[in-house]
Amino acid sequence: MKVILGKKVGMTQIFDESGEAVPATVIEAGPCFVAQVKTPDQDGYSAVQLAFEEVKPQRLSKGEKGHLTRNKLPAMRHLREFRLRGEEEIEEGQRVLVDVFEVGDWVDVVGTSKGRGFTGAVKRYGFRGGPKTHGQSDRQRAVGSIGGTTGVSLVWKGQRMPGRMGGVRVTAQNLRVEMVDAERSLLAVRGSVPGAKGGFVMIKQARKSRELAKQRGE
Repeated sequence: MKVILGKKVGMTQIFDESGEAVPATVIEAGPCFVAQVKTPDQDGYSAVQLAFEEVKPQRLSKGEKGHLTRNKLPAMRHLREFRLRGEEEIEEGQRVLVDVFEVGDWVDVVGTSKGRGFTGAVKRYGFRGGPKTHGQSDRQRAVGSIGGTTGVSLVWKGQRMPGRMGGVRVTAQNLRVEMVDAERSLLAVRGSVPGAKGGFVMIKQARKSRELAKQRGE
């Protein structure tokens, strides 16, 4: 079961065996606890629920505390569920540490992107904007025409316009694990990871990696 929860620490660089500097993101991954195991007989599908980051008990509702104390677990801030692909022996209350991953593994990291607030279409979608000459003075970063004046005479649903940018769930796929520090529960992956420093992330085995495809015979 190669899944774990964590929070983003920040970016750095790691030098590989050939001396090349590799941009990497450091993640504090785990320790996590298995809060619940779902089975096809009881729940209709196979999944495991992980709990991460201890908090004060008064920060949780009675239902959340009862759910965790059922397996004698401390108060945990985050609960996330992952589907299980095969038959794995997992017990409730089991600890999940960062050493489930190894250097060279390929992972997908899911996080929440930075919120940019209300932005215009030039920043949000990369619009070119209007001309900088020919007498116009206030159309340089404007959207332009958003619909017809005759015939349909409406603005189509999904039209790209100014609005709130960021603050959505984003998955960074196929990131290579560059470092695993089991003593400090740190994991470094190549490249960037969605979200700000301290943001909550989910790390799981890559679904589209070439190595996984070879194992499946695809």
